[in-house]
Amino acid sequence: MSPTDSVLQVRGLSKSFGANTVLRGIDLDVPRGKVVALIGPSGSGKTTILRSLNGLELPDAGSVTVGASGGTSTGVEPQRPSLTLDFDAKVSPKEVAALRDRSAMVFQHYNLFPHMTVLQNVIEGPVRVQKRPRAEVVAEADALLKRVGLFEKRDSYPFELSGGQQQRVGIVRALALKPQLLLFDEPTSALDPELVDDVLAVIKELADEGWTMVIVTHELAFARQTADEVVFMDGGVVVERGPASQVLRKPQEERTQQFIRRLLHEI
Repeated sequence: MSPTDSVLQVRGLSKSFGANTVLRGIDLDVPRGKVVALIGPSGSGKTTILRSLNGLELPDAGSVTVGASGGTSTGVEPQRPSLTLDFDAKVSPKEVAALRDRSAMVFQHYNLFPHMTVLQNVIEGPVRVQKRPRAEVVAEADALLKRVGLFEKRDSYPFELSGGQQQRVGIVRALALKPQLLLFDEPTSALDPELVDDVLAVIKELADEGWTMVIVTHELAFARQTADEVVFMDGGVVVERGPASQVLRKPQEERTQQFIRRLLHEI
Protein backbone atom coordinates (compact mmCIF):
# COMPACT_ATOMS: atom_id res chain seq x y z
CA MET A 1 0.00 0.00 0.00
CA SER A 2 1.42 3.37 -0.95
CA PRO A 3 1.39 6.36 1.43
CA THR A 4 -1.16 8.12 -0.76
CA ASP A 5 -3.68 5.34 -0.15
CA SER A 6 -3.76 5.73 3.63
CA VAL A 7 -5.35 8.15 6.06
CA LEU A 8 -3.48 6.42 8.88
CA GLN A 9 -0.02 4.87 8.96
CA VAL A 10 1.41 3.42 12.17
CA ARG A 11 4.98 2.17 12.25
CA GLY A 12 6.76 0.38 15.09
CA LEU A 13 4.43 1.57 17.84
CA SER A 14 5.63 0.43 21.26
CA LYS A 15 4.38 1.27 24.73
CA SER A 16 5.16 0.06 28.25
CA PHE A 17 3.66 0.90 31.61
CA GLY A 18 6.47 0.17 34.01
CA ALA A 19 7.50 -3.43 33.49
CA ASN A 20 4.33 -4.21 31.52
CA THR A 21 4.83 -3.95 27.75
CA VAL A 22 1.43 -3.45 26.10
CA LEU A 23 2.44 -2.66 22.51
CA ARG A 24 5.34 -4.35 20.74
CA GLY A 25 6.24 -2.74 17.42
CA ILE A 26 2.76 -2.37 15.93
CA ASP A 27 2.38 -1.54 12.23
CA LEU A 28 -1.04 -0.53 10.91
CA ASP A 29 -2.39 1.04 7.71
CA VAL A 30 -5.94 2.28 7.28
CA PRO A 31 -6.88 3.24 3.70
CA ARG A 32 -8.99 6.30 3.08
CA GLY A 33 -12.69 5.60 3.56
CA LYS A 34 -12.12 2.14 5.05
CA VAL A 35 -12.95 0.59 8.42
CA VAL A 36 -10.48 -1.46 10.43
CA ALA A 37 -11.76 -3.43 13.43
CA LEU A 38 -9.36 -4.34 16.25
CA ILE A 39 -10.35 -7.48 18.12
CA GLY A 40 -8.64 -9.49 20.83
CA PRO A 41 -8.73 -10.38 24.52
CA SER A 42 -8.59 -7.81 27.31
CA GLY A 43 -5.07 -6.50 27.80
CA SER A 44 -4.00 -7.17 24.22
CA GLY A 45 -3.26 -3.48 23.54
CA LYS A 46 -6.26 -2.51 21.42
CA THR A 47 -7.38 0.48 23.48
CA THR A 48 -3.78 1.65 23.95
CA ILE A 49 -3.47 1.88 20.16
CA LEU A 50 -6.62 4.02 19.96
CA ARG A 51 -5.47 6.29 22.77
CA SER A 52 -2.11 6.69 21.03
CA LEU A 53 -3.90 7.74 17.83
CA ASN A 54 -5.71 10.48 19.75
CA GLY A 55 -2.77 11.69 21.84
CA LEU A 56 -4.26 10.37 25.08
CA GLU A 57 -1.23 8.09 25.44
CA LEU A 58 2.27 8.88 24.21
CA PRO A 59 4.02 5.74 22.90
CA ASP A 60 7.63 5.06 23.80
CA ALA A 61 8.67 4.45 20.19
CA GLY A 62 7.37 4.40 16.65
CA SER A 63 5.46 6.91 14.55
CA VAL A 64 1.91 7.84 13.62
CA THR A 65 0.98 9.60 10.39
CA VAL A 66 -2.56 10.90 9.91
CA GLY A 67 -3.90 12.40 6.71
CA ALA A 68 -1.33 11.14 4.24
CA SER A 69 -1.23 13.60 1.37
CA GLY A 70 -2.54 12.65 -2.02
CA GLY A 71 -5.10 10.00 -2.77
CA THR A 72 -8.75 10.52 -3.51
CA SER A 73 -11.02 12.14 -0.95
CA THR A 74 -14.18 10.31 0.00
CA GLY A 75 -15.92 13.67 0.31
CA VAL A 76 -16.70 13.34 4.01
CA GLU A 77 -13.38 14.05 5.71
CA PRO A 78 -11.73 17.48 5.54
CA GLN A 79 -8.48 17.89 3.66
CA ARG A 80 -5.63 18.83 5.99
CA PRO A 81 -1.87 18.59 5.58
CA SER A 82 -0.29 15.27 6.54
CA LEU A 83 0.91 15.07 10.14
CA THR A 84 3.57 12.70 11.47
CA LEU A 85 4.42 12.27 15.13
CA ASP A 86 7.77 10.58 15.73
CA PHE A 87 7.71 9.09 19.22
CA ASP A 88 11.37 8.17 19.04
CA ALA A 89 11.94 11.89 19.53
CA LYS A 90 10.26 14.28 21.96
CA VAL A 91 6.71 15.10 20.90
CA SER A 92 5.50 18.62 21.68
CA PRO A 93 2.09 19.60 23.09
CA LYS A 94 1.46 21.42 19.80
CA GLU A 95 1.96 18.19 17.86
CA VAL A 96 -0.39 16.32 20.22
CA ALA A 97 -3.02 19.04 19.72
CA ALA A 98 -2.60 18.74 15.95
CA LEU A 99 -3.12 14.97 16.19
CA ARG A 100 -6.35 15.50 18.14
CA ASP A 101 -7.47 17.93 15.46
CA ARG A 102 -7.27 15.10 12.93
CA SER A 103 -8.67 12.21 14.97
CA ALA A 104 -11.73 12.02 17.23
CA MET A 105 -12.52 9.41 19.87
CA VAL A 106 -15.86 7.90 20.83
CA PHE A 107 -15.39 6.42 24.28
CA GLN A 108 -16.74 3.25 25.84
CA HIS A 109 -18.34 5.15 28.74
CA TYR A 110 -19.49 8.22 26.76
CA ASN A 111 -17.32 10.76 28.70
CA LEU A 112 -19.86 13.57 28.26
CA PHE A 113 -19.52 16.64 30.45
CA PRO A 114 -22.29 16.17 33.04
CA HIS A 115 -22.71 19.91 33.70
CA MET A 116 -23.27 20.72 30.02
CA THR A 117 -26.33 20.21 27.86
CA VAL A 118 -26.22 17.96 24.81
CA LEU A 119 -25.65 20.95 22.53
CA GLN A 120 -22.95 22.39 24.77
CA ASN A 121 -21.16 19.03 24.81
CA VAL A 122 -21.18 18.91 21.01
CA ILE A 123 -19.99 22.45 20.34
CA GLU A 124 -17.39 22.70 23.11
CA GLY A 125 -14.49 21.31 21.06
CA PRO A 126 -15.15 23.07 17.75
CA VAL A 127 -15.73 26.45 19.44
CA ARG A 128 -13.23 26.43 22.30
CA VAL A 129 -10.42 24.33 20.81
CA GLN A 130 -10.78 24.78 17.04
CA LYS A 131 -11.87 28.44 17.42
CA ARG A 132 -14.63 28.10 14.85
CA PRO A 133 -17.56 30.60 14.75
CA ARG A 134 -20.19 29.60 17.30
CA ALA A 135 -23.19 30.21 15.02
CA GLU A 136 -21.68 27.99 12.32
CA VAL A 137 -20.90 25.22 14.82
CA VAL A 138 -24.37 25.33 16.39
CA ALA A 139 -26.02 25.00 12.98
CA GLU A 140 -23.84 22.00 12.15
CA ALA A 141 -24.46 20.47 15.58
CA ASP A 142 -28.23 20.80 15.18
CA ALA A 143 -28.04 19.08 11.79
CA LEU A 144 -26.00 16.22 13.26
CA LEU A 145 -28.37 15.82 16.22
CA LYS A 146 -31.32 15.67 13.83
CA ARG A 147 -29.50 12.99 11.88
CA VAL A 148 -29.23 10.69 14.91
CA GLY A 149 -32.73 11.51 16.18
CA LEU A 150 -31.67 13.61 19.15
CA PHE A 151 -32.45 17.17 18.13
CA GLU A 152 -35.27 17.37 20.68
CA LYS A 153 -32.68 16.48 23.39
CA ARG A 154 -30.31 19.35 22.53
CA ASP A 155 -31.08 21.18 25.79
CA SER A 156 -31.11 18.07 27.98
CA TYR A 157 -28.30 17.02 30.30
CA PRO A 158 -26.54 13.65 30.07
CA PHE A 159 -28.27 12.28 33.18
CA GLU A 160 -31.60 12.75 31.39
CA LEU A 161 -30.55 10.46 28.50
CA SER A 162 -30.38 6.70 28.11
CA GLY A 163 -27.01 5.07 27.57
CA GLY A 164 -27.73 4.67 23.86
CA GLN A 165 -28.67 8.32 23.54
CA GLN A 166 -25.51 9.38 25.37
CA GLN A 167 -23.39 7.27 23.04
CA ARG A 168 -25.07 8.79 19.98
CA VAL A 169 -24.26 12.24 21.43
CA GLY A 170 -20.67 11.03 21.77
CA ILE A 171 -20.64 10.13 18.09
CA VAL A 172 -22.08 13.53 17.15
CA ARG A 173 -19.47 15.25 19.32
CA ALA A 174 -16.74 13.41 17.42
CA LEU A 175 -18.24 14.27 14.02
CA ALA A 176 -18.56 17.94 14.98
CA LEU A 177 -14.76 18.14 15.13
CA LYS A 178 -14.60 17.26 11.41
CA PRO A 179 -11.84 14.70 11.90
CA GLN A 180 -10.02 12.76 9.25
CA LEU A 181 -10.11 9.65 11.42
CA LEU A 182 -12.86 8.35 13.71
CA LEU A 183 -11.87 6.12 16.63
CA PHE A 184 -14.37 3.94 18.52
CA ASP A 185 -13.41 2.19 21.76
CA GLU A 186 -15.91 -0.63 22.41
CA PRO A 187 -18.80 1.75 21.62
CA THR A 188 -21.54 -0.67 22.71
CA SER A 189 -19.99 -2.53 25.64
CA ALA A 190 -21.53 -0.25 28.30
CA LEU A 191 -25.03 -0.41 26.79
CA ASP A 192 -28.02 -2.54 27.66
CA PRO A 193 -28.52 -5.13 24.88
CA GLU A 194 -31.70 -3.50 23.57
CA LEU A 195 -29.84 -0.20 23.01
CA VAL A 196 -26.94 -1.66 21.03
CA ASP A 197 -28.57 -1.78 17.60
CA ASP A 198 -29.32 1.97 17.41
CA VAL A 199 -25.67 2.84 18.05
CA LEU A 200 -24.34 0.21 15.65
CA ALA A 201 -26.74 1.46 12.95
CA VAL A 202 -25.26 4.97 13.21
CA ILE A 203 -21.71 3.63 12.93
CA LYS A 204 -22.66 1.42 9.98
CA GLU A 205 -24.16 4.45 8.24
CA LEU A 206 -20.94 6.41 8.74
CA ALA A 207 -18.97 3.50 7.27
CA ASP A 208 -21.26 3.43 4.25
CA GLU A 209 -20.68 7.16 3.74
CA GLY A 210 -16.93 6.65 3.54
CA TRP A 211 -15.61 7.76 6.94
CA THR A 212 -12.21 6.33 7.82
CA MET A 213 -12.52 4.46 11.11
CA VAL A 214 -10.68 2.28 13.58
CA ILE A 215 -13.05 0.38 15.86
CA VAL A 216 -12.21 -1.70 18.90
CA THR A 217 -15.14 -4.10 19.26
CA HIS A 218 -16.20 -7.48 20.58
CA GLU A 219 -19.30 -7.49 18.33
CA LEU A 220 -18.13 -10.03 15.75
CA ALA A 221 -21.28 -9.88 13.63
CA PHE A 222 -20.99 -6.09 13.48
CA ALA A 223 -17.30 -6.31 12.55
CA ARG A 224 -18.11 -8.82 9.81
CA GLN A 225 -20.77 -6.52 8.34
CA THR A 226 -18.94 -3.21 8.71
CA ALA A 227 -15.16 -3.66 8.71
CA ASP A 228 -13.05 -3.91 5.58
CA GLU A 229 -10.16 -5.39 7.58
CA VAL A 230 -9.99 -7.13 10.94
CA VAL A 231 -6.83 -7.10 13.05
CA PHE A 232 -6.57 -9.68 15.83
CA MET A 233 -4.20 -8.72 18.65
CA ASP A 234 -2.87 -10.64 21.60
CA GLY A 235 -0.04 -9.83 23.98
CA GLY A 236 0.66 -6.47 22.39
CA VAL A 237 1.32 -7.83 18.90
CA VAL A 238 -0.71 -8.35 15.74
CA VAL A 239 -1.36 -12.08 15.46
CA GLU A 240 -3.47 -12.01 12.31
CA ARG A 241 -4.95 -9.47 9.92
CA GLY A 242 -6.95 -9.63 6.75
CA PRO A 243 -10.38 -9.11 5.19
CA ALA A 244 -13.16 -9.39 7.75
CA SER A 245 -14.70 -12.41 6.02
CA GLN A 246 -11.41 -14.28 6.17
CA VAL A 247 -10.31 -13.50 9.72
CA LEU A 248 -13.74 -13.95 11.29
CA ARG A 249 -14.92 -16.96 9.27
CA LYS A 250 -11.71 -18.80 8.39
CA PRO A 251 -8.89 -17.54 10.62
CA GLN A 252 -5.48 -18.98 9.82
CA GLU A 253 -3.81 -18.67 13.22
CA GLU A 254 -4.66 -21.09 16.04
CA ARG A 255 -4.74 -18.27 18.60
CA THR A 256 -7.30 -16.38 16.48
CA GLN A 257 -9.39 -19.52 16.12
CA GLN A 258 -9.39 -20.04 19.90
CA PHE A 259 -10.45 -16.46 20.60
CA ILE A 260 -13.30 -16.46 18.07
CA ARG A 261 -14.58 -19.84 19.24
CA ARG A 262 -14.63 -18.65 22.84
CA LEU A 263 -16.37 -15.38 21.99
CA LEU A 264 -19.00 -17.13 19.88
CA HIS A 265 -19.57 -19.65 22.68
CA GLU A 266 -20.12 -16.82 25.18
CA ILE A 267 -22.68 -15.24 22.85
